Formats: sequence, C-alpha cells, structure tokens
Amino acid sequence: MTELFDVVIIGGGQAGLAVAYYLRRAGLSFIVLDNATSAGGAWPHAWDSLRLFSPAQFSSLPGWQMPKASSGEYPTRDEVVDYLTRYEERYAFPIERPVDVLNVKTTDGHFVVEADSRSWAAKMVVSATGTWSEPFIPDIPGMSSFSGQQLHSAHYRSPTGFTGQRVLVVGGGNSGAQIHAELSEVADSTWVTLTKPVFLPDDVDGRVLFERATARVLGADNGASVGSLGDIVMVAPVRAARDRGDLQSVRLFERFTPSGVTWQDGTESAVDAIIWCTGFRPALKHLQALGVVEADGRIATENGQSTRQLGLFLAGYGNWVSPASATLIGAGRSARELVPVILAALSKAV
Repeated sequence: MTELFDVVIIGGGQAGLAVAYYLRRAGLSFIVLDNATSAGGAWPHAWDSLRLFSPAQFSSLPGWQMPKASSGEYPTRDEVVDYLTRYEERYAFPIERPVDVLNVKTTDGHFVVEADSRSWAAKMVVSATGTWSEPFIPDIPGMSSFSGQQLHSAHYRSPTGFTGQRVLVVGGGNSGAQIHAELSEVADSTWVTLTKPVFLPDDVDGRVLFERATARVLGADNGASVGSLGDIVMVAPVRAARDRGDLQSVRLFERFTPSGVTWQDGTESAVDAIIWCTGFRPALKHLQALGVVEADGRIATENGQSTRQLGLFLAGYGNWVSPASATLIGAGRSARELVPVILAALSKAV
C-alpha cells in the first residue's frame, strides 16, 4: 500500500461510475475496483432482448446523455453496455479490473480493501457491488426432487433451447413479464406470480416510476397512486404478448414433484423448465468483517453512510439506501446526494 486514497469505490457498474463522476468533480483521489473483465456492470449478463423501460435521455449517468435507441424508444441491453463502456472511456476514471474484493477492514484510522494478493488503503469506502451476483430463489417444498431445468433470470439469455417445452416463469416484476412475453412465442409458457400483476398504462414508463419512488421515500407522495418500480411497464414485447392474449398469470404453485409442480388446488402439471425472476439480494460478503451486515442481509444507513461504521458508504442497492438507486435513472441523483456527505465526513476526519 503506497498510497492512501480519499475514497476506494468497490464496483464499477452504473452506481460506481456515477459516484466516480462526482468524486472527480470534487477533486478527491479515488480508485474504482471492479470484479468484471470489462465495463458494463451487471448489464452484459442480462438476457439478450432486454430493453430499458425509460427512454435514453432519462436513463443517463451524470455529465453525458445516453444516445437515443437505434430502434424504438427504449435502449437495448447492448446499447446500455456500449454507453457505459464509452462513459468510462470519456472520463478516464482510474479503474482496475478484474479485482475481486474479498474483505474490507479498518486499521490505524483508515480502511484496507483486500483482494487475493493486493490491498488498497482509503480514508473512505463506497461499496457499489449491486445485487446481480446474489440471485434469490425461494425455498419451495420438493424443490430438490424436481428433475427439470431451473435457472434464475440472472443466467437466462434467450428462448433458444426452450422451443416446445413446458416452462414456468416465476416472478411478477418487469423481468418476469418480459421473459414470459418472449418465451410464450416459442414455448408453452405459464407466468406464475404471487399476486395479480399491476400493469401500467401504455404511456407510463420508468420516468414516472422513478419520480413516484422518490416521492414515497421522501414522504411527499400525498397518497397519489401512479405506480411503483415493481409494476409492469408496457414495453413493446409485453404489449405484443398482451395483444395476442398471452399475458395472463396464475398464482404460485404449492410444491414440486419430480416431473413438475402441484398447484394450490391439488392439480399437478408436468414441467420441463422453471425460470426464476424472483429478484436479488445485496452482494455484501466483502463487508462481513466490519460487523455491519444486519440479519436481513442489509446495512443500516443514514444518508448513504453506514450507521455502524463511519466512513463506509453504500451506493446502488435500492430504495433502502437511496430512492431508485439500483436503476440507471436513479444512480446519478443518488451519487450527487452522496458525495457531499462523503466530503463532510472527510472534513471531520482531518
């Protein structure tokens, strides 16, 4: 460790890049450590046909607007990856990859961020590792007996290989809706949700949802009901599925059988594959040694800073850290609010 950075950012996805932008503007010394081999954060791992549910101009990181989508209103996965790659290049952030951060500890009044054979010292640490590496699958009776294929949306790529199969897509969010929509064209796909999905009007997209999420967290929604980030945005593939009658959903099955599932009414269905669109948990294993991770897997924060470990900040994990911070549309605003808190903490530490 030859240099003591003002800040080490762990994670080079959209949240880490947004924080880096404002740290650069503030004149702080920092480095970004990313465990991927290339830019883009979690986006390169998303399914092939994924589209944002906000137009490019409302899904940009600070300082440089995302180019308009090449076709349609909403950018594709590959367009997002290209944008994030060029964003890094545009600002020439100090990024080292691949670096798999294993541990963060404190010593002599500063942090030590440790990888396999290297370490970095910092006055402050921003954890921006996101959630993609921690997919969540609920534990349902009989799961281990099921002989069919199971995969999480984190590892789903395309309908290729599912043609003609009996598939359950489990999860009532936008990923479940989009994946079911495309599978229903080639497979016997059933969309399984805990409750009846909420479909937004065709003219409502992520812009409105971001503002609603922000208002709720700030207590300024005044009881209005325009939608939430869990509601289904009617992007083109989902609209097409609706128009051909393929957007109905059923409630969650009760248990697995070796060849399928048993529904709540006792009937059984044979199933070839299940795709779990059931969300993620925060990737925070590297912070366990600090004793800050709570029983629910989260970290208690105030204004983005850990309440148990001063100098540790979180970015990009969702509403429990900052409104809509796990989205492109919210990462920039969250970072803009976080960096002044970091500056204040640094001034107190001097």
